Amino acid sequence: MKKIYYKILENGLELYNLKRATDDSAGFDLVAAVNKKITLKPNTTLLIPTGFSIQLPKGFEAQVRPRSGLALKYSITVLNTPGTIDADYRGEVCVILINHGKKKFDILRGMRIAQIVFMELPKIKLEKKNRLSTTKRGKGGFGSTGT
Repeated sequence: MKKIYYKILENGLELYNLKRATDDSAGFDLVAAVNKKITLKPNTTLLIPTGFSIQLPKGFEAQVRPRSGLALKYSITVLNTPGTIDADYRGEVCVILINHGKKKFDILRGMRIAQIVFMELPKIKLEKKNRLSTTKRGKGGFGSTGT
């Protein structure tokens, strides 16, 4: 089992005991480490701090993903889904939230705003070739296989 270390930052004090919502949840909840209410207006984007930083093992990434309840009920999602955190990043984990809804959305301290999932990356080697194998699909993309 690989260890992932995290450090609670000053703005995240008393907010965290990083945990999954259930034993079988894939992600760990991320909460807003804001000092006052922040309003996310329709069609706007904000960078929300989470109050901690992480140290991933080599060959791992962390993915910041939306919470399905916020997406369904309020049209709030993570803009660059999934947001990738590289193993050598040591800054604060932040979430880029966007409001696709028609109403403003208030973000309060400690509110669950996203989730983080840890993934081990495969070891790969990219190799340049002049020709690639052919497939039935070929260059077809962007809906070429139907809807």
